[in-house]
Amino acid sequence: MQDSSTKTIKRCVIITGMSGGGKSSALNVFEDQGFYAIDNLPPTLLPQLLDVLGNHQSAVESGVAAVIDVRGEDLLNDLDKVVSQIREKVGKVEILFVDATDSCLVRRFETTRRRHPLAADTTILGGITRERELLNKIYQQADIIIDSSGLKSPDFKAKLLETMGMSTEKPVVIMSSFGFKYGIPQDSDYVLDVRFMPNPNYVKELQMLSGKDIEIQDYLKKYPLLDEFVTKAVSMLDFVASVYCATGKKQLHIAVGCTGGRHRSVALAEAIAKSLKKSGVNVKIEHRDIDKGTLS
Repeated sequence: MQDSSTKTIKRCVIITGMSGGGKSSALNVFEDQGFYAIDNLPPTLLPQLLDVLGNHQSAVESGVAAVIDVRGEDLLNDLDKVVSQIREKVGKVEILFVDATDSCLVRRFETTRRRHPLAADTTILGGITRERELLNKIYQQADIIIDSSGLKSPDFKAKLLETMGMSTEKPVVIMSSFGFKYGIPQDSDYVLDVRFMPNPNYVKELQMLSGKDIEIQDYLKKYPLLDEFVTKAVSMLDFVASVYCATGKKQLHIAVGCTGGRHRSVALAEAIAKSLKKSGVNVKIEHRDIDKGTLS
């Protein structure tokens, strides 16, 4: 019986399917969407795990995605019982079967040089045939079937997101400033170098200010290419955000760098972020090195 103090898990997706079909790739997509992800779990353990996860934020708010191994008659029977049990605990329960054509599966196993788990005494194709026979019952029961044949990773993600009705909103864009003298942020996706801009550090009355101050911004506006740079940067980053959205990526980190990370990079990061917000992009601003020195 579920503890009254636990909350109802929003959604549970049971992932199964053919070996080599893309179950692990599907699990990664769900994890990127905020689901609590579990790999290679015996069916009988899932109800107990859901009881525990009733206190886990990501499981409650997004859902649980679990890759379940159902090869074998006993495991198939277990899954039937388990699905009935968890429908009492979870708002929405779905069985996702990840499939691919025989020729595609053979090619994947040959490419990776992996042995098919059911091909110990036969060919790869023989193992695939055995697995199809074993999984036919669950294939018929599946709520959703995804065929990954011929799909590259981004296409598979896009198809899965669309089929599952999951969010394809633009990712959060982290716009950060930094100083090259302190190193490029290791987790940045794109880096913009603005050291070509005139350096306010060489103007005595501006040295102790930062790029967030109007005096620094006015100083940089005198540079004739500033507006053109911001316009082109915003156009590129708006496009990039939409491309990342299609692949299911939830966050995009744009790092803007000058020498010390106090003047130019801060002002340009603020200007680009302001323009992106006007076009509807969800932007968060961070200034990593703004307090580390006066050299920009």
